[in-house]
Amino acid sequence: MLISVSATTFSETHHFEQVRQQGTPLVFFDRMPELPQSMAVILDDFQGAYQAVRHLIEQGCTRIAHLAGPQHLNTSRNRFLGYKAALEAHGLPFDEQWVYALPALTHDAGRLGMQHLLAQIPPLDAVFAAYAIPTVGALEVLREKSKRVPQDIALACFSNEPFTTMIQPQLTVVDQRAEQMGETAVRLFLQLLKRGPSYVPPHLVLKPELIIRESSLHRSQEARPLKS
Repeated sequence: MLISVSATTFSETHHFEQVRQQGTPLVFFDRMPELPQSMAVILDDFQGAYQAVRHLIEQGCTRIAHLAGPQHLNTSRNRFLGYKAALEAHGLPFDEQWVYALPALTHDAGRLGMQHLLAQIPPLDAVFAAYAIPTVGALEVLREKSKRVPQDIALACFSNEPFTTMIQPQLTVVDQRAEQMGETAVRLFLQLLKRGPSYVPPHLVLKPELIIRESSLHRSQEARPLKS
């Protein structure tokens, strides 16, 4: 079985363990549970988030909010930690009021999140979102409030979905390398079938790529490359 844990799956893993004990090979990809000796192909979500937030700081942003996914998911948790680490590494304080926990990974949830963040004082100047679909909802709210992107508020998010280049402005994204992840998971799965259930390879962690587009560029003339 090739498995990516759903957003609504919480900490229960006994059903996975029961399947594995029956001799069925399991290979997780992208999202994975806390299951000992599990095989998985994942992205370095921490580093991807760090790179995205670092880029926003380079553009002159200093009040960077986060639309966070469910923290029981490894992807969401590591993206939040990368966001927080980037702020702290570049001398910006972490403030919980700038983090909105998305109730779902949907367009409407992104709208709610942005409405909440716009009410914060002092006003935000950038948003890093853990997922792409809520970012579209957030962008809609910014347009309704006559906020210019990126001049007033810059945006960056995870995943390089096709629609991220079809909207205006095009979204700066962290590429999840979905195709490479799928191919690698299948290769791992075939190795497992060939070598048997006793074969337990290490987790394979793919490197993210930050794709910079219009939604995050040119915050101000103070934009600068960072040394670390």
